[in-house]
Amino acid sequence: MSKLNWGLIGGGKGSQIGPAHRLGANVDGLFSFVAGALDHSPEAGRAYGRELGLDKDRAYGDWQEMLAGEKKRADKIDLVTVATPNATHFEITKSFLEGGFHVLCEKPMTMTVEEGEEIVKIAEKTGQICAVNYGYSGYSLVRHMKAMVARGDLGKIRLVVAEFAHGHHADAADADNPRVRWRYDPAQIGVSAQFADCGIHALHMASFVTGQEVEKLSADLASCIESRVLEDDAMVNFRMDGGTVGRLWTSSVAIGRQHGLGIQVFGEKGGLRWSQEQPNQLFWMPLGGRLQTIERGEGDLSPEADRSTRVTIGHAEGMPLAFANIYTDLSEAIRARKEGRAMDPAADLYPRAEDGLRSMAAVAAVAKSGKEDGAWLDARPPMFR
Repeated sequence: MSKLNWGLIGGGKGSQIGPAHRLGANVDGLFSFVAGALDHSPEAGRAYGRELGLDKDRAYGDWQEMLAGEKKRADKIDLVTVATPNATHFEITKSFLEGGFHVLCEKPMTMTVEEGEEIVKIAEKTGQICAVNYGYSGYSLVRHMKAMVARGDLGKIRLVVAEFAHGHHADAADADNPRVRWRYDPAQIGVSAQFADCGIHALHMASFVTGQEVEKLSADLASCIESRVLEDDAMVNFRMDGGTVGRLWTSSVAIGRQHGLGIQVFGEKGGLRWSQEQPNQLFWMPLGGRLQTIERGEGDLSPEADRSTRVTIGHAEGMPLAFANIYTDLSEAIRARKEGRAMDPAADLYPRAEDGLRSMAAVAAVAKSGKEDGAWLDARPPMFR
C-alpha cells in the first residue's frame, strides 16, 4: 500500500505540538512527510524543513507559497495539518479546503462562530475532509468508553463530569512572560482563555463519549490572577440533547495538577472513569457490582479499542499514539474516498469541522454567560438550532 503525502504548517523548531504531529502522522507508515511551511520566519522555516529531510523545493517559506506550490504538483499532498497560532487557523484552513486539499486543523478551528460556520459550509461545498485535532479522543480506552456507552452497557446516561485543570500558569510573576501572556490576550486568543484552550477538549470528550451534543450551558469564570483580562479558571454546567447533565471544571492555576484531563460517565447501570495521565486503565463500576479495571490491550475489548491499540498490554501509551489514531482514521477516510468504498466504521471517529464549530459556539456562550452572572444560554451554533 503506497503512502499518502502529508504536509505541515507551523510546528517549527521548539514547538510543543509539532513533534507530536510528526510522530503521529508517521508512526504507522501511512503518510510520508513531504512538504512544510514550519515557521513564521521564512528562512527559519525553510532551514528546519531541510533539517527534517524535506526536499529543497518543498521546504516552503510560508503557507501561501506552500499552497501555490502544492497545487501545481502531480504528487501534491493528500492532507495538510494546520498547527499555527489560533488567529491564523481560519484563513489557512479555508484556503487549503478551497484549493482542493484535505485539512486537519489544530483546535480551536476558528476564532468566531461565524468563521466556524463558514468552514463547515466550505467543507460541504468542496467535498474535502476538514478534521479538527481533538487528539485526546484518539486514546484507545476513550474509544472503548464510547463503545460501551453506545452498546448500552451503562444504560441511559445521567451525568458526565469532565475536567482539564493544571497549575502551570499559577505564578503571577509570569504575567509578562510572552509564552504565557498571549494565552490571556483577547487580541490573540479571542473571548476566552482557559476554557478555549483546555476546556473545549474536556467538552468535546464529553460529547464524543456520550454521543450527545451540548444544548445549553451556564458558566462561572474567574481571573484568579487579577492582571489577566480573560479567565484562568472556569466552572461550566451544561445540559445535553439526550438529557444528560454535565459538569466541567478547567483551570490553569491549580498548583499540583499537571495535565489534569479526565472524564467520568454515570448511567443507570454503571459508571466509568478515565484519566489521561493514566491512560492504560479504565475503571468500570456496574450497578450493584464491584469496581473493575479494564486494561488497554487486553482481550475482548471493542473493535474501536482494538484498532487503536499498538503497544502491548502493560506498556505506557502516550499522546503521540493518540494523535496517530486520528491520522490513521484520516488515512482510512482518504483512501476510502479514493477507492470509492465505505470506510471502516471502527475508524470513523475523527473529529469533524462540525465539532470545531460546536466548540466555538460553546466558547462564545461561556464567555457571554460569565459576563451575565452565570445565565443559562443556548450553546448550539445558529446553523444547528
